[in-house]
Amino acid sequence: MSETETDPNDTAQKVKDTTVVGADQDENGCLASAGYTWSKVNKECVKIFTGIQLNPTNDQANEDMVLSAYVLFNENGDQAEVFLPNEESVVLTKTSEDKTWSYKDYQLVGQNGYVLKKGTEVLFKGDGIIGSKVTGSDQEEGQ
Repeated sequence: MSETETDPNDTAQKVKDTTVVGADQDENGCLASAGYTWSKVNKECVKIFTGIQLNPTNDQANEDMVLSAYVLFNENGDQAEVFLPNEESVVLTKTSEDKTWSYKDYQLVGQNGYVLKKGTEVLFKGDGIIGSKVTGSDQEEGQ
């Protein structure tokens, strides 16, 4: 990473304050009660469950949305943001042309869908089917 690039995983970086006063808006102006979360790679409020759903490998039959991880890609696909249950999202960067994104111990591999590993342990996997991306307007893009 060059000196001019910023690390999207650095939570110490300050986001420009565009917050509008509201009952349940987060620091980025996303309405949590409407299911919106700030995306570091897309730099907008998104509904994470419209991304690629990855289910925990210790219980693949359980498709409980609360236990699943979700993946959203930036526009050109070189960054993948993984929203983990009960944790901060992690931004992974594409490392090669073979559908692999990584950050520290995390690795997202595109193989018959997607597999998320931490070290050698497979944590989540899914079929790779992506939902419709919904933006702050509540309209699916392209409509």
